[in-house]
Amino acid sequence: MGDRRTAESYRGRVSVHVTTPPSGNRLFAQYAHAPNLLGYCGPQDAATLRAVAAGRSDEDVTGIAAQFSGAWPYHSIIAALAGIEDPLDLAVTRAYWTGNDLTDRTDRRAFGRRLLDTIGPQAGHYWGHLDDSLLLEAAPTHAFHVLGVYPWSRMLDAGRPEALHVLDSCRIAWGRVAAVSGSGVEVLTRHLEYDAGVLRLGPERQETVAHHVDGHAFVADVEVGSHVAVHWGRVCDSLSTGEVESLERWTGRQLAVMAPRLAAQHAAAGR
Repeated sequence: MGDRRTAESYRGRVSVHVTTPPSGNRLFAQYAHAPNLLGYCGPQDAATLRAVAAGRSDEDVTGIAAQFSGAWPYHSIIAALAGIEDPLDLAVTRAYWTGNDLTDRTDRRAFGRRLLDTIGPQAGHYWGHLDDSLLLEAAPTHAFHVLGVYPWSRMLDAGRPEALHVLDSCRIAWGRVAAVSGSGVEVLTRHLEYDAGVLRLGPERQETVAHHVDGHAFVADVEVGSHVAVHWGRVCDSLSTGEVESLERWTGRQLAVMAPRLAAQHAAAGR
């Protein structure tokens, strides 16, 4: 699907075709591997995603990505609204997972309308909340998918402690590297906290997150002071200062726009 550029080299009368994978191929694999390995998203193909994410394979993961019922509609709609042919274009991939200029330029209401029209008919009974009221929270980001589309934020007052854990683990967190040792990395990061109808980011704290998965590192050169993205307790990407700011801003926006819904939900629960 999308742009597949072909290079040809000739040796005598033999033509060798080398297909270039999408520009966002590896980045998608880096972010998608953890939830896929845990069985939450996509087909059972964690080994391929791991190899691509670690730079050990350049296999095109478009076919795998298209089976991610959560992420793929976002990629497809962001690309379509921007006039970009390939949903795994690097700018599209970065826009969805952490935010960038393309995220900023995307019309949120137009995006939200197309997203609901796409995923609404496929939703089961846990997803009855996918109606027009969600357009107020809509954004072309993973943060919106986790905090707005997933049903877990609606279970925060239902006495289910795993709800907060899933929300916090599934969102993309950012952290500053404090130390590197063995297969782990010490990062300074923030976690979601929930109290009395308010979901917020708590104070920064230092903790250990995984850096290698079965001997594979998705970010080769992790240095003290650098910034990384963390998904399901694993370092999955190296972030520039601008990318950290974008991720923090979009996460903060999502927490702000969902606040009235959570407050009303808490009041209705009578807790």
